Amino acid sequence: MNTRAALRRCLRAGALFFVALPGALSSAASLTLEQAWAIAERGNPVLRSVQARLDAALGEHAESQSLLFNNPALSAEAGRRRIRDGDESGDASDWSIGIAQSFELFGQRGARRDAAERSAAATATDVEEARRALRAEVERRFVAVLSLQEATELEQGAVELIDATAAIVRKRVAAGEDSRLEGNLATAEAERARNELARLAEELVATRAGLASLLQLPEAELPVAMGELDAPAGKYTLQELLDAVDRRPALRANDLRLQAARRRLDLERAARYPDLTLGLSQSKEGGLDGRDLISTLSLSLPLPVFRRNAAGIGRAITEMNQASIERETAQRDARAQVIAAWELRDKLAARLQRLRESVLPRLEENVRLSQASLQAGAIGLAEWILAQRQALEGRRDLTRTRADLRLLQVHLEAAAGVNAAAPTTQGAASTPKGQQ
Repeated sequence: MNTRAALRRCLRAGALFFVALPGALSSAASLTLEQAWAIAERGNPVLRSVQARLDAALGEHAESQSLLFNNPALSAEAGRRRIRDGDESGDASDWSIGIAQSFELFGQRGARRDAAERSAAATATDVEEARRALRAEVERRFVAVLSLQEATELEQGAVELIDATAAIVRKRVAAGEDSRLEGNLATAEAERARNELARLAEELVATRAGLASLLQLPEAELPVAMGELDAPAGKYTLQELLDAVDRRPALRANDLRLQAARRRLDLERAARYPDLTLGLSQSKEGGLDGRDLISTLSLSLPLPVFRRNAAGIGRAITEMNQASIERETAQRDARAQVIAAWELRDKLAARLQRLRESVLPRLEENVRLSQASLQAGAIGLAEWILAQRQALEGRRDLTRTRADLRLLQVHLEAAAGVNAAAPTTQGAASTPKGQQ
């Protein structure tokens, strides 16, 4: 009777296990998604590398804003001459000082400024896109940790339930109340549950290590994810997502690069015409009877006869064509990803609804019925284990589907560039004036 009472208590614990999961994990090293985002933005090397490229772009932009692209050239000469005039001779000192400045013609300065301005704006937009991509990757790994934590808790409860049942069955076998077949079945099922728990534990450690690496945490610090696994409801339509694609930072950066490439082509075409160099100098020439001061104004303009900057124009055309191709490809791929993810999300949501409203309630009902039947002696241990296994697999499927739906929504929003949290001010670079 004592073993039967213990078995009933074990069965009641099993019913409660499938109704409510165990409590949350220890919060000793816990992180919320918002905290993980903040940590990643401070230390992620990929984001820092993109931010570092902004310094070069801003430097080029600042240089293009100079009054003149070419620096003035200062020249100075000094010398002594031996002069003879008939019977007279003597020494004379000469010196000369001058300044020359080259001026760009045919709109080169404006094209260079526009190209540098748009390139700097594109790089600044790259920083925003890198931050969004980093946040999406952090959320993916964070959700993977959440999913495995929940699956581990679920498996831990199953192990405790099956271990308790196996211990009771072994006592009943020893007392002659159950057969050795049932005892072996209970023991094998307990070992099977422990192996699954060990596998999940190994996978959870690897997933936490991946999240820690992305966040640049210390080697021995494996974070515990705290939050809800279910995806927050996205309040948007498919058309709104498609409209948002063009505003995604990556596509805006492509647009800016295409504009910069067009202006660089204008610059290279204008560079076929040489710069005008204007010079002003003053010199002193000494003679036997005095000194002469000479002021000179010079004008220099190379003739564009042999070199027509064909190489520079060709490179600029290639760059412009590549930028145009990249823009069109990125836009097409982003729209295709949004449409595919939207359709898949509907299918996953319908599957999740079936699991919650149809499959799991029946499986849990089977667990309760099998418990009552086992207590009444109407079924054996094998049938009871089958009902428990089916319910456990249903819970596993529910957890996997919830995680898949959350990950799909992360992918959908990343492809469309919506619902990403606003960039932090720390480390954010300003967009050049005129492109804000």
